[in-house]
Amino acid sequence: MCGIFGYVGKTTNVSLMVLTGLKTLEYRGYDSFGIAIGQDESFLVEKHPGKIKKINLKFKDSQIGIGHTRWATHGGVTKENAHPHLDCSGKIAAVHNGIIENFEELKKELIAKGHKFKSETDTEVVGHLIEEYLKKENFEQSVKNAFNKLQGLNAIVVVYAKSLEIVAAKTGSPLIAGLNKDGMFISSDASGIVKHTKKVVFLEDNQMVVLGKKFKMINLITNKEIKPKFTNLDWKFEDSDKGKYKHFLLKEIYDQPKVIRNIALNFDEQVTKFSKLIDSAYGTFMLGCGSASYAALSGVYLFSKIAKKHVNFSIGSEFDYIEDYLTSKSLVIPISQSGETMDIVGPIEKAKKRNAKIAALVNVLGSTLYRQSDEKVLLMAGQEKAVVGTKTFIAMFSVLFLTAYTLAKKKALGKKLLLAAQISTEKILEQKSIFKIKALAKKLKNKEHIYILGRGISYAAALEASLKLKEASYIHAEGFAAGELKHGVIALIEKQTPCFVLCPSDETFDEIISNAWEVKARGGYIIGVGPINNKVFDVFLETDDLKEATFIPQIVTFQLLAYYLALSRGLKDPDRPRNLAKSVTVK
Repeated sequence: MCGIFGYVGKTTNVSLMVLTGLKTLEYRGYDSFGIAIGQDESFLVEKHPGKIKKINLKFKDSQIGIGHTRWATHGGVTKENAHPHLDCSGKIAAVHNGIIENFEELKKELIAKGHKFKSETDTEVVGHLIEEYLKKENFEQSVKNAFNKLQGLNAIVVVYAKSLEIVAAKTGSPLIAGLNKDGMFISSDASGIVKHTKKVVFLEDNQMVVLGKKFKMINLITNKEIKPKFTNLDWKFEDSDKGKYKHFLLKEIYDQPKVIRNIALNFDEQVTKFSKLIDSAYGTFMLGCGSASYAALSGVYLFSKIAKKHVNFSIGSEFDYIEDYLTSKSLVIPISQSGETMDIVGPIEKAKKRNAKIAALVNVLGSTLYRQSDEKVLLMAGQEKAVVGTKTFIAMFSVLFLTAYTLAKKKALGKKLLLAAQISTEKILEQKSIFKIKALAKKLKNKEHIYILGRGISYAAALEASLKLKEASYIHAEGFAAGELKHGVIALIEKQTPCFVLCPSDETFDEIISNAWEVKARGGYIIGVGPINNKVFDVFLETDDLKEATFIPQIVTFQLLAYYLALSRGLKDPDRPRNLAKSVTVK
């Protein structure tokens, strides 16, 4: 969600460094931004609603600064509500991710003591609280005392111009600190600082870090100093570059063949271990949010059909309410791109308290979910900067697919099918297929509703396909289990209503074609997606026949359609759809 970048050190052009750092975090989703730069023992602040743009940085050389990209929770999208927020003296600047549940009570107390507030945010209480404690304590202790007064799951980063210090603390949202020979960094995401250093610490809950004259960490429960556990990031900063592509979304769609190939050829050890965990568990539960939830749902079908194993499914945000049956013999498989989504991280904390074993599929090394888990499979899809998930979803599915075939003692066949899916994806990304998808996007661009029907594993594909269309193009799209048509869904069909039918060459084919005829009889405009054309289709988008791996070209087809629908509808930035964030770190 919100992005944080801070620096203290020898480099003097801090304003440009902070602004550039925020640019690397844009993919997280935000609606305003701001920076605060130390100037003569106080801070100058530049804040704006909207996207990061070229601004006139009227700052003198400095050694300390902080920036923030905000996704609004308390208060509207205004200049005043954008972070950072200052205390009354202007010497303290604070940014914050999360929700301070008792901020109204704290604000009332501070106003009574003479503090002046300028925003509607919960965050602004942080600086004023620290200012109050500074009357009796040093800066480090004042931040600790203030943080301990906050209720809820929060991460704060506070800078003090007088002492040239940054102090950060967390109980929820992620924070990463790092250092190099010239200075120290703090960020909400490792991608924010990987350009500057590979030596980082992922802060755990109830930890505080002090950056300035030295690098110091404190346990907020015991109040004792702790030794930092540094991680060396093996990342390539070039992943952040769009290269020849106009948008990250398109680049990441085109990254997918190499992601599939990497999993097919290099994940033997991971999937073997993962399959043994599932085989030995007494009750396996997969959960995810958004696209990850549809990957988890696809896993239910994969493990049933291929490996004859029963796996349960839940949406992450609902798992809290149905986890009473977990035991020490249970296996919980959380699936996440970021590894920071609160609706996954929270339930996993509770599952751990029930002594369930946690085996995560996650794309971000060192993320909260990565650190929570007993076992983990890193997806190795590379950094995904578009808010609309593509290559990480395909990586999730590919790992589950290969694991199911490994569990069924058919790993060689699973690899063969994945490599065929790689080639099939490359064909869809060729100009001939793109031309057809672009033409369809132009035809559908003014439609209000699009429906997608699937059966079996293609039902999970229908749900993911509809999510791509909604996220990227803002057209209302719904995925349905085709067998539910006569149970209410068919009432939505009107003349020329676009209806996609996912029809792989499997046990669902005859029934889904019958469903297509039912929709066509009510005037629906039928678009078939599969290996075999049929006279019921008004438009046919061909995919190869790859058994269960047909799921992959199905999804890639809809990713492209979503992208070109967004362009056809005049949306200028498909990478950052309105109101969405890459990692949702609040409930």
